[in-house]
Amino acid sequence: MKFLIFAFFGGAHLLSLCSGKAIYKNGISKRTFQEIKEEIASYGDVAKAIINLAVYGKAQNRSYERLALLVDTVGPRLSGSKNLEKAIQIMCQNLQQDGLENVHLEPVRIPHWERGEESAVMLEPRIHKIAILGLGSSIGTPPEGITAEVLVVTSFDELQRRASEARGKIVVYNQPYINYSRTVQYRTQGAVEAAKVGALASLIRSVASLSIYSPHTGIQEYQDGVPKIPTACITVEDAEMMSRMASRGIKIVIQLKMGAKTYPDTDSFNTVAEITGSKYPEQVVLVSGHLDSWDVGQGAMDDGGGAFISWEALSLIKDLGLRPKRTLRLVLWTAEEQGGVGAFQYYQLHKVNISNYSLVMESDTGTFLPTGLQFTGSEKARAIMEEVMSLLQPLNITQVLSHGEGTDINFWIQAGVPGASLLDDLYKYFFFHHSHGDTMTVMDPKQMNVAAAVWAVVSYVVADMEEMLPRS
Repeated sequence: MKFLIFAFFGGAHLLSLCSGKAIYKNGISKRTFQEIKEEIASYGDVAKAIINLAVYGKAQNRSYERLALLVDTVGPRLSGSKNLEKAIQIMCQNLQQDGLENVHLEPVRIPHWERGEESAVMLEPRIHKIAILGLGSSIGTPPEGITAEVLVVTSFDELQRRASEARGKIVVYNQPYINYSRTVQYRTQGAVEAAKVGALASLIRSVASLSIYSPHTGIQEYQDGVPKIPTACITVEDAEMMSRMASRGIKIVIQLKMGAKTYPDTDSFNTVAEITGSKYPEQVVLVSGHLDSWDVGQGAMDDGGGAFISWEALSLIKDLGLRPKRTLRLVLWTAEEQGGVGAFQYYQLHKVNISNYSLVMESDTGTFLPTGLQFTGSEKARAIMEEVMSLLQPLNITQVLSHGEGTDINFWIQAGVPGASLLDDLYKYFFFHHSHGDTMTVMDPKQMNVAAAVWAVVSYVVADMEEMLPRS
């Protein structure tokens, strides 16, 4: 009965828009903003039906249960690993069985790095086993490891001031956590800066808003012309302990062993599925998350949740018998954690059709209870998105904020396509980010239901409106 009632609403809405009125002239909208507001407001019943199905109806908890089945079966999905390729094949089958259209895999080449066996032990002033996680793309140590005295610094500026002390030592960074975007530079650049002053290795305080003795991994970047040195993250607790010891003038010696190795690039795939548009099938609203993860935990939060609410958005729309005017395209990216490798190759392949992309969306900051939508685009497009988000008043999630960028959609946004990301509890997100703690225990099915509802309403309405979002 819900399906029949909802099909009626969708049909009535379609008839109201196909009145024969000329919408464009010379590529410029001739409609007033009031007319656009009225069009968006007419989706109120559609939005309520999506919300009811996702949050209260037969689809509630579906995205959570689907995700749990995948990550419990496959585990973490590091770029280049057999786990990732197994997950991609499973997801391709899942999307086909779900009845989505044009399900296919698009081949790409991705990095293949493995951490191998790794350990760190403080030998002086006492024996203490240090929890570490090697950073992505790091080289390994010699088989016997590196044993050296430690220099503790709290910033790159301090490292420069004490450069003469760094040669032949292991640099430990104990930088304070300000926020992720400002603090992550120590993870990505710490090895290079330490190598420039002659260090043998670097250990970086994990970039985390909370720690229960948990190291947090992530990608790091070497620089041409600078020696490559092994690098790993350590816990907040150990970084602070060594900082206290150093402040007392105590000599610290660490033995570091890392079996990390980089192999030749390997084959992988971006996973694609669609609901083909009914009127403008060549035009696209892209909904996405990334399927790869780091090799610790289960990759449930980063970014299993984002990938699966993106799938759920299309499932909800399909289950309600809806077919938007534009094509809704789901893309599950590969090798995001290595810098958006799969997404860049997708952009290179599809940018010839960039004028047909109305909106690119990525969920990659968790699927806790959403607080709004982050958006990057023209002022006119932002005003439209504010009206779209007003349809989510039943969930009390209506904010439109700035900074809609995401690693996998930045290529499109930088080229002028409007972009959106789901805004979430980032402070909580970085408790578990890139750590052994990123498991299904972190996920909340009810919060995922709400996140999926937001994602489905936004993507459907933007895909079904008569006009594409205006660009700058």
